[in-house]
Amino acid sequence: MAEINFWDAETDDLILTADIRRNDSVMEVAVRAGVEGIIAECGGSMSCGTCHVYAAPEESALFEEKDSSEDEMLAEIENCAANSRLSCQMILVQAEGTANVRVPAAP
Repeated sequence: MAEINFWDAETDDLILTADIRRNDSVMEVAVRAGVEGIIAECGGSMSCGTCHVYAAPEESALFEEKDSSEDEMLAEIENCAANSRLSCQMILVQAEGTANVRVPAAP
């Protein structure tokens, strides 16, 4: 089983660590664990952007790749950066490992 660390993007403090299974999205894990800042208003249909996180490039091999529709949605989000991802689209493809995401303050 893999695990994921959620970090506060502003303070760099560890919020919490949670187990994540292959084919789980980071958003699903965050909502189950009650990670503040991951609102997931649309439930994962990629229409609200309230599950925005930052992921280090070296973490990308753990998750499905970002596609153009995710890029289009991210372009509408305040504080979007090159390493921004929608956590609803970050589906774990590895069975083991540790991932790290940084959670910006809630919009």
